Amino acid sequence: MHRTRARLSDGRELVYYDETPGRVPVPDPRGLPPVEPVCEVRRDPLTGDHVTVTAHRNTRTFLPPPDQCPLCPGGPASEIPDDSYDVAVFENRFPSFDARTPAVPPTVDGAEVFERFPGAGRCEVVCFTDDHDAAMADLPVSRVRTVIDAWADRTAELSRLPAVRQVFVFENRGVEIGVTLHHPHGQIYAYPFITPRTERMLAMASLSPGLFDDVLKAEREGTRVVLSGEHWTAYVPAAARWPVEVHLMPHRHVPDFAALDGAERDELAVLYRDLLRRCDALYDTPLPYVAGWHQAPTGEGRDLVRLHLELFSVRRAPGKIKYLAGSESGMAAWINDVPPEAAAARLREVAAG
Repeated sequence: MHRTRARLSDGRELVYYDETPGRVPVPDPRGLPPVEPVCEVRRDPLTGDHVTVTAHRNTRTFLPPPDQCPLCPGGPASEIPDDSYDVAVFENRFPSFDARTPAVPPTVDGAEVFERFPGAGRCEVVCFTDDHDAAMADLPVSRVRTVIDAWADRTAELSRLPAVRQVFVFENRGVEIGVTLHHPHGQIYAYPFITPRTERMLAMASLSPGLFDDVLKAEREGTRVVLSGEHWTAYVPAAARWPVEVHLMPHRHVPDFAALDGAERDELAVLYRDLLRRCDALYDTPLPYVAGWHQAPTGEGRDLVRLHLELFSVRRAPGKIKYLAGSESGMAAWINDVPPEAAAARLREVAAG
């Protein structure tokens, strides 16, 4: 993997990850004005959750026609000026978190119970390929490996930023999920706080040393394993929330992508692509999903959380979507219509392609 840094015309960083050396970046001809993000974080006093407010994101690009795709190389609206690339990563033009956001008062309405602070951090877009009509599952294993190396490199770099507490790598796929660009891509959020789900994991892991080892051992001995290798196991969790939900966990306790060795990355490229192909084969149509890579915080608690994938889909049957209604949205009390054992059996049975 060969990394080449460049700058877009508004000052945002663009990084190419190529499989062969020799790239000389093309200048961005658009003459964009500097990005002026306004990102603030407010804390809910009743739950402790952080809520980010970013009014500028309401004007972000929404499902443009293919000839105006900002992720295709070299086009008039492209964020990537070169005429081709393997993997490209750039700072989001409409970030949820940005170190350049201005200072805000420490409270809302002057009330100490309503805490707030600037949404410093960083948001990046990761383009998996320059082929607009491809998907992660379509890529050769070598390209998936390059994406993994890019994830690891970005995780290491973003984790060093002073304001960043946690780095989250994810892909949203499908209009049912809310995707606003069809080009195959993912995102990276470098949060200035620890997310609620990770806080819950930290709390449980602190009460039960070796929790991730215990869970993985139990799942590997159970009936819900989908794929397994020397370094990784994919399984439907015993308490799956979603009709399609698969976790992919390394056998070694590592905090993040940057800590994976070469053999672990090689096997991950094979198993992850296989898993995505199986998901697409479930209903004979591309599966809408969120693939979220959970990584340990950058500071306290880093030794407690293990890197792992949580992939889930809102599709519960052909032509049917699981909507998060009263119980899930209102109370975060999940009800799953599909038994996890049945979901795992189907994922084992379908051909990966």
